[in-house]
Amino acid sequence: MGSSARKKKDKRKDFQKPKLKVGKTKPKADNFTDTSFKARSIVVNQQSLTTVAPSSSSQFAHYLSLASSSKSDSQRRDALSYLTTQLSSQPVNAPIPLPTAILLPKLLPLILDGSSSVRSQLLKFLRLLPAADVGDRAEQALLYTRAGMTHLAAEIRVDALAILEWLLEVAKEDIVICPGGWVKTLKSFMTMMGWATTSGTSKWTSASKASFGKAGKAFPRQLLVLAQFLKAGLVESGAEASLRLSVSSFPLVDVEKHMIPTRSNAFAHLNLFGSSRDEEGEMYIDREDRQRVFQKRFQAAVQVGMENARKEAGEAGRAAAVLNKVLVEGMADYSGGVDDTL
Repeated sequence: MGSSARKKKDKRKDFQKPKLKVGKTKPKADNFTDTSFKARSIVVNQQSLTTVAPSSSSQFAHYLSLASSSKSDSQRRDALSYLTTQLSSQPVNAPIPLPTAILLPKLLPLILDGSSSVRSQLLKFLRLLPAADVGDRAEQALLYTRAGMTHLAAEIRVDALAILEWLLEVAKEDIVICPGGWVKTLKSFMTMMGWATTSGTSKWTSASKASFGKAGKAFPRQLLVLAQFLKAGLVESGAEASLRLSVSSFPLVDVEKHMIPTRSNAFAHLNLFGSSRDEEGEMYIDREDRQRVFQKRFQAAVQVGMENARKEAGEAGRAAAVLNKVLVEGMADYSGGVDDTL
């Protein structure tokens, strides 16, 4: 066969269609790995199998641990969502799976969490806690709330105000009389809102307000929460006014101070066995003491800042009017008592 005939034959091979047999499998690749084997058993280290389901309290503690220590934002949010569902689905008078004294220390640091969904879910959970159990933890709750109020992130500052509003709803008396609850919280408000008095002079400045950037949008909300806080500490409640009027006839004087106390640890303000406190960390049980400290350290700055806010009109002006009403009502009967802090 000549070379020309061989070339023609090779060309015809390129156009010939191969005949395929029915049911013929595709040839396996050169790098094929056979995985058709079956193992008799798979052993997992530290595997625990039981026919008894975990109790609701143990599940609650497990999700509490996830909410407080997980490094994943979504896992912390989902764990808080589970805890919220468990509390909301319980009967009205049923006790919660874990006491509030255990829940709050683990969950309060989430006030400073970087995820907004975690912080919003935390507030939903806190609103379901028994109000009577929150007052005993007011000092610890305010510690993280004040840190959130002076945080660099504007979103965390706004959510911290929501936490403070919740505290004022459920335990306003404990909030203003706990150690540091009055002076330190007012200082946090002054820092957050940019209301400060320069040292050594009576001039008022708002220089620190510019460092917070978006403070202007949340400014009316800050004014309203400050008004709620001052109302809790300066304005006499209806129960106190009725008691004072009922025992004001001579010779009965200050009878309410000699009655059996209604709150736990009634003599905590004496600090008999604790470390010494300064003016900021002191407990101000009496309304007159709170008025005196407010008039001495904060009233001038609040008055100037409030007047500037009223000039802005709009939401800020209306909120400033509410704050002014609280100040007038709270300081109307204060005549400037003797300063015994020196």
